[in-house]
Amino acid sequence: MSKLLILCVVLLLLAGCATNGQSVSPVIERISEEELSRIMPQPLATLSLDDLVRLSKEGMTAAQIIEQIKSSNSMYDLTPSQSVLLSKQGVDSQILDYIHTSRELAVRNSIADEINKREKIKREELESLKRQQLRAYDPFCRNGPYGVYPYGAYSSRFGTGFGIGYGRPWGCW
Repeated sequence: MSKLLILCVVLLLLAGCATNGQSVSPVIERISEEELSRIMPQPLATLSLDDLVRLSKEGMTAAQIIEQIKSSNSMYDLTPSQSVLLSKQGVDSQILDYIHTSRELAVRNSIADEINKREKIKREELESLKRQQLRAYDPFCRNGPYGVYPYGAYSSRFGTGFGIGYGRPWGCW
């Protein structure tokens, strides 16, 4: 029993020594305010807020007004006080909900597009670095366009082989 306890203690000490205590957290690239203002969809109200109040008072249903908002491609960036004021002026809550959810969806899509664009750029940079490393460590790529290749440029490993090749092998572009 005591040998087992000593073995467990030794293993725990070795496991504790195996870690270096340093944790590397990924660098998070923050978006500046200028970039954020560029990314955010700009409100475009072809159908003004006064028109919404007027249409509500004329007796149009919420579904009809929402359809007019959709057809005019209007987008609003309402503050909470503007929403309360519109509600007091008779604009239906379904209309206000649609305005807020469509704005939120547009913001999410815009930010997702920006993230996807940045990830694509990072992937392209990573692929470029991989190609550079391949060229740097592949002895056949370092010989240049007129280097010596063990199987020749147009011969195969199992064919007539052992010629001096010209051009670059695949992957060394």
